[in-house]
Amino acid sequence: MPLFGELFVSEMLNKSVLDPKGDELGRLKDLIVIKGKPLPRVSALILEEKKRLYLLEWDKVGIFNKRIMSSKVYSGELVPYESSDQNLLIARDIFDKQIVDANGAKIVRVNDVKLEGERDNACLTGVDVGIRGILRRLGIEGKSEKAYSFFGKNVAHNIIHWSYIQPLEPRLSTISLLVPRQMLSELHPADLADIISEVPLKQGTALFKNLDLNVAADTIHELQPNIQMSIIESLDKELAADIIERMPPDKAADLLAELGTEHAREILESIEKEEAEDIQELLAHEEDTAGGLMTNEFIAYGPALTIGEAIERFKIEAPDVEKVYYIYIVDEKKLVGVISLKDMLLHQPHITLSEIMEPKLKSVTPDTKQKAVAEIISKYNLVAIPVASDEGELLGVVTVDDVIDIFLPPASRKKRRGI
Repeated sequence: MPLFGELFVSEMLNKSVLDPKGDELGRLKDLIVIKGKPLPRVSALILEEKKRLYLLEWDKVGIFNKRIMSSKVYSGELVPYESSDQNLLIARDIFDKQIVDANGAKIVRVNDVKLEGERDNACLTGVDVGIRGILRRLGIEGKSEKAYSFFGKNVAHNIIHWSYIQPLEPRLSTISLLVPRQMLSELHPADLADIISEVPLKQGTALFKNLDLNVAADTIHELQPNIQMSIIESLDKELAADIIERMPPDKAADLLAELGTEHAREILESIEKEEAEDIQELLAHEEDTAGGLMTNEFIAYGPALTIGEAIERFKIEAPDVEKVYYIYIVDEKKLVGVISLKDMLLHQPHITLSEIMEPKLKSVTPDTKQKAVAEIISKYNLVAIPVASDEGELLGVVTVDDVIDIFLPPASRKKRRGI
């Protein structure tokens, strides 16, 4: 096995690589890595001799450790190497790149790469994202340790195992693992949005495209409008439609309102008819009104339904509704009452909804101004308020989280629709 123990790439760069007789073949310039099972592995060394580059395949390496690097071939057997973007190099393509620590849900920078022996291979097992990696590359790690110890302190190790790394550079995805992508999908959408917002747009877009469609739909409306637009405009029409179709109608309407009219229309035409109609209905309202705030996803049942029947229907219908705080009671589409989920669960199954509903409920019309909606929700300690037409038909619901946006500072406030 040519690699003994573990080492860091920065410890090896620019050191001599020897032939079987101990003469210098060249100095290590970089290492080519390829996808391995399960970890990426070194496939070749790139040597520099008299300003020319040569390729030394890994199976031609004799010894590879901190003290000595040797080969099984002589200089006449080396193959010239032409720099190519087709190859993935550690120093050139991984050093100093931003990556996602999927375990810690944060963006970090690669300061060094750790190698370990795996059978006959040198595998990339982790990256150093701490101060040690920087000091090591500067060649002062040992001196710094002594200086720190003089004051009774240690230089902290900060190594992230490769299994927790999600590269942001599209080229690095060729050696990334599936596990970090799955871990990212388990993060809260707001955390994912923070990660995407922290990196250059190209990298953030690449990360977004790797997300599961449902996760992407939950994440995109957590982003600022300018980032939303840039990402959606970079997607092909079908993918954009698939994502928007999975969003709550009010969030989808907000997003489409930011797009150009023609682009929004093209995406709507690719969305299933029923979902597209829900979105178009919301787009028709002014942005500073209850209609501009509301979602037309809600749970509403007739007054004659029993609690037992309502609960069974609720189990089927609720998963398709983003937020449910109340059950609204409608009689021939007219809003006649409201029931909290708590009240419904505390009563016997045979009781009808009309017997426990609150008929004196607060509601607003689609034209009610946002500020007035917020004042009513605050005054009566509501978590949602129904939006009804002048004739009393239930049209939608404004939830408290939508109202909160009104009171956020302008830089944080999500723009509403206006197409």
